[in-house]
Amino acid sequence: MPTPAVEVQGLVKRYDRRTAVDGVDLVARSGAVTALLGPNGAGKTTTVECCTGLRTPDAGRVRVLGLDPRRDRRALAPRVGVMLQDGGLPAAVPAGRVLAHVAAMYAHPVPLTDLDAALGLASFARTPVRRLSGGQRQRLALAVAVVGRPELAFLDEPSAGLDPQARLAVWDLVRELRDAGAAVVLTTHQMADAEALADEVVVVDAGRVVASGTVTDLVGPARSVQVTVADAAPGSLDALAADLAAALAGPRVSPRADGVLEVAAEPDAAVLHAVTGWAASAGHLVSVAPARRTLEDAFLDLTGRSLR
Repeated sequence: MPTPAVEVQGLVKRYDRRTAVDGVDLVARSGAVTALLGPNGAGKTTTVECCTGLRTPDAGRVRVLGLDPRRDRRALAPRVGVMLQDGGLPAAVPAGRVLAHVAAMYAHPVPLTDLDAALGLASFARTPVRRLSGGQRQRLALAVAVVGRPELAFLDEPSAGLDPQARLAVWDLVRELRDAGAAVVLTTHQMADAEALADEVVVVDAGRVVASGTVTDLVGPARSVQVTVADAAPGSLDALAADLAAALAGPRVSPRADGVLEVAAEPDAAVLHAVTGWAASAGHLVSVAPARRTLEDAFLDLTGRSLR
């Protein structure tokens, strides 16, 4: 088996009497996106900081591209791209000059015109960093992290504050990194980002890993059927639910918003046939689909709903 791009075993990091990371295990593969999810204060950023050599673990073992991230920082610097939440960008320097300066540090940087096109940087290249909007600053920080063609990229909340167009551009760039063989470690609170991009998901809470696997592993199979009645009259959903439940003779049918009925049954052929038969006999126009849980549903089940 190839050496993982990131291998963390039993990582512990304490701040005074508080344990921020309490025995975290993490593996990130090359050519894959690994999403690190967790509530505020769960230990995500501290874990990434230990992997990038910004903090020294109190216990455990961390290897990045087979090397120690603190002892071998000089060797890792040209191979690893890092985007942290605070950015660390010089406030008074124009955005384009910042990116050009970072690009000059690498032997074979990504052409700046390519990054301009991918992230729309040209429109604010002459603007000092301190005057950039939050979304513009995020796009610049991402460009700085990937301009050196990293073998491994740590991206901390890369789509925070972005509009939908910019978010899709970031998704495309992350996929290009992965498809080029890089390992991407993505920390985010945006469940849509993780669902769209992650090959593996690791959920941490209170400094410990509480679940890991693919998005499908965490979300689980569909356990109900969603029936959308296109011609449902206002106020008719309760009656439609009772009518469909009688036709199915068993599964519970619950009315939802916007003309949707939820059938509490596995979406097998028999149930789907019964639903479409009911619709045909009653003259309703319907669409039928498995009602799947989202990654956010799984995340809340694992970490709870209390504020942190």
